[in-house]
Formats: sequence, C-alpha cells, structure tokens
Amino acid sequence: MRTVTAGVLAIGTFLAGALAGTAVSAQRRPADPQCGSASAQVRTTLYFGTLKQSKGTVSELEWQMFLRDEVTTRFPAGLTVWDAQGQWRTSTGTVEHERSKVLLLVHPDTPAAKTSVQAVIERYRKGFDQESVLWETARVCAAAG
Repeated sequence: MRTVTAGVLAIGTFLAGALAGTAVSAQRRPADPQCGSASAQVRTTLYFGTLKQSKGTVSELEWQMFLRDEVTTRFPAGLTVWDAQGQWRTSTGTVEHERSKVLLLVHPDTPAAKTSVQAVIERYRKGFDQESVLWETARVCAAAG
C-alpha cells in the first residue's frame, strides 16, 4: 500500500506541476526502492493566510511580487499555486476565516532546500504581519516524462 500511495502522490504532484505549466525537477538522488525509476523528492505545501494581523489583506499584486522575489528565486525549477478559503485558531483561541494561497513545491531533500523553505516562511510572516504559515511536507516519487 505504501508504494501505491507514493506513486499516486508522485502522479498528483507531477500533474499539478504540469497543469500549471511548470516542470517537476527530477534531480538525480540515490535510488529509492519505492520510487523505481522515479526520483525520491520532497513535496512541500505551504498555506499562506492573507489577513494581516494589524489590518487589511495581502493584495494580489503583493502576493505576485512575493512569489517572484522570494519563492521563485529560491525554487526556480517550478511551483504550483492556488487560491483557497481557510480557517484556523489564533493564539488567543478565536477561529478566523480567510482567503489563503497554497504553494506546492517539489524539490530535493537537502538542507539547502529546507533552509530555503524556512526563509520563504519567515519573509512572508514578517513582510505581511502573519502569526504563522502552515508547512506540510512528505516524501514523494517524482518523474518528468
């Protein structure tokens, strides 16, 4: 079952990148028996709320500039973004509802990539007055074909 799940994730991740017109980077890594001829990668999904704690929201122009200046410079091989509606509990216990941006990256499992993800999160939090950014990650098998 685990192998099937990894294969399904890889296909879903590849399709997400392909549908957005981006290429999934399949850099050569040590062979992973679960991946077969595909490359073992990491799928990182980040959830960015757009309500600023002080007031206002992150505009589409601000988001596009952040994507260009902070994300694309660190992950030039490709990415996928979509709009979402989310809710979360604040540190004070209130449930907030807000428009969100979801960013999907497929990248090598390296310390440099992890540092880049952390830098993207920190820049967004500081730049847009955010309490947090949700970070989800999983190992996947990816192949560009």
